[in-house]
Amino acid sequence: MQLNPLAVQKAHQLIDHGLFRISTPWQRIQPTPNAAQKYLIANGTEAYSAWFLAVDPSLPEDDPARYQWPIGDFNALHRSGLIAARDLAHKHQLPDIAGAAEDILFLFDRLTAC
Repeated sequence: MQLNPLAVQKAHQLIDHGLFRISTPWQRIQPTPNAAQKYLIANGTEAYSAWFLAVDPSLPEDDPARYQWPIGDFNALHRSGLIAARDLAHKHQLPDIAGAAEDILFLFDRLTAC
């Protein structure tokens, strides 16, 4: 599993545009397989992949299973999704992905500090 730099870029763009949620229950808000399939069909692989913090390079680029650990619901970035991705990265000992999630979470902390 590798870090998806497209997702990091997307996260920063979403934050810049105010398209983020700070306190949502990830287990209830994370994208369903049906929602993911609809988004993929409507927007294409590149747009779809930007919502996932991890990439499995062993799978082809057009395989949706290549993209792992969503960080949003295809409308907004969710802090709870980043926390879930960070925790999975720690569990699987993937420091690049965990570090990227931490960096983005730091931005959330700065936004809510005021």
